[in-house]
Amino acid sequence: MKQNHSVKIRFLSFLLLLFSLLILCSCSDSGELSSETPTEPQKDILNVHYLDVGQGDSIFIELPDEKTMLIDAGENYHGEGIKNYIGDCGYSRIDYLVATHPHADHIGSMAYIVRNMDIGSVYMPKAAANTKTYEKLLESISDKGLRVTSAKAGLTIAEESDYTINVVAPITIDEDNLNNSSAVIKLIYKNNTFLFTGDAEKEELETITADISADVLKVGHHGSTTSTTEEFLDEVKPTYAVISAGEDNSYGHPHKETLDLLEEINCKIYRTDIDKTVVFSSDGKTISVKCGEQSIKKAG
Repeated sequence: MKQNHSVKIRFLSFLLLLFSLLILCSCSDSGELSSETPTEPQKDILNVHYLDVGQGDSIFIELPDEKTMLIDAGENYHGEGIKNYIGDCGYSRIDYLVATHPHADHIGSMAYIVRNMDIGSVYMPKAAANTKTYEKLLESISDKGLRVTSAKAGLTIAEESDYTINVVAPITIDEDNLNNSSAVIKLIYKNNTFLFTGDAEKEELETITADISADVLKVGHHGSTTSTTEEFLDEVKPTYAVISAGEDNSYGHPHKETLDLLEEINCKIYRTDIDKTVVFSSDGKTISVKCGEQSIKKAG
């Protein structure tokens, strides 16, 4: 009888241990879910999020004074995902909204962003497109009582004590090739610099007269051979390059020739088709990188 009693005690102890483990596992799952709650903005830190929006561009920037910037917004099915991502970072307002040029893979979801977020200033080059996507964007801007500032070389978007945002192109508008009307933007935060090129191709990049040296380069036109040249890279001298492209896209982006040029200068390459959303963080002196972050899912 004593032996049976001992067995029963051991069995009950085992059940109690198992139950405890189940509770711990349940708490662990809850902890993972809590990571999706909005984070607090970090003052004095610059975070640049190259969002994985497939074959398109969208870059969300947390400026060191807790203001925000959004450059492009992917295709028209990414609006809700972009808004939610920005919300998870702790923001509901875009202080500086930039449409680099009126192609759908760059402005597709921008009308949604304008309608559903608090917007400060809007910047677009004077390059028009005869498309529903472009018309909807203009309507959303008008309906909110916003005005568009022409994004052109020489414009200063922001000039604060420790950072500046300047437009270095376009100098002229190419109505025959809207890629070559792209707003090209340089962001300087203390000792660190970022260059955003939209879909600017060789012809536009060659017209730039401003200093375009940068630590981090957003490679033009999704890594196409029509954009990046050896001469351009000699001017930029990037340490890091980010290519925004869709997995197995029909254009073959990024092209091997572009990757070869970047590798020749020992530039560290990040690709949204491989690395998903890539986040660069800077304290004005050093840069750190995280990849494999959340991809922006299609709505529905």
